[in-house]
Amino acid sequence: MTRSELPLHRRTITVTAYAEGGDEISVEAELSDVRPWAEPPADVVHRMGLAVRVRLADMVVVHAEADMRTFPHSECPLITPVFDGLVGLSVAAGYNRAVQQRFRGVLGCSHLHELARALGPAVVQAAISANAGLRYAGEQAHDPRSTAGVLNSCHIWAPDGVGLRKLDAGWVPGTGPRPVPPLSTFGQRGPETSGG
Repeated sequence: MTRSELPLHRRTITVTAYAEGGDEISVEAELSDVRPWAEPPADVVHRMGLAVRVRLADMVVVHAEADMRTFPHSECPLITPVFDGLVGLSVAAGYNRAVQQRFRGVLGCSHLHELARALGPAVVQAAISANAGLRYAGEQAHDPRSTAGVLNSCHIWAPDGVGLRKLDAGWVPGTGPRPVPPLSTFGQRGPETSGG
């Protein structure tokens, strides 16, 4: 296969999360579509953002805001208020289905829909990070077992998986080496030398 050195297209999605006190986090996502072969200003086709604020206790979106910075048609930004519909959604089970039902196809914008889908797993990871940071600082954190989105997300977090068994054995997420040692090793070492 031969390939030109100059890409035809480059899509970048970045997601950044911030602590908003101990009760909430804000998560901002940006999508950028660039045509490296085109001359400015035609090289940037899309540059759009979607920001949410999430309550950690129940993982519910309490604020949402869509923003179009670069877009192909002058009418594109007219759809941004639709994404206020993220408010009230739980990022727990059913989030992806709700996003599909509310924003897919002609109901929304394909690029903001893509960002809404990317926000779900990123919010879960940010919540895990927020809880780990609280535990690391010796503050009260939400129960790791109740962190929405982790349970049933992969084989590690199956209801009988090693993730929950490591938590039960005293593992403190956010501390120790990566990867977290195997369950058999962890159990022998005890909670005081947990990894995460």
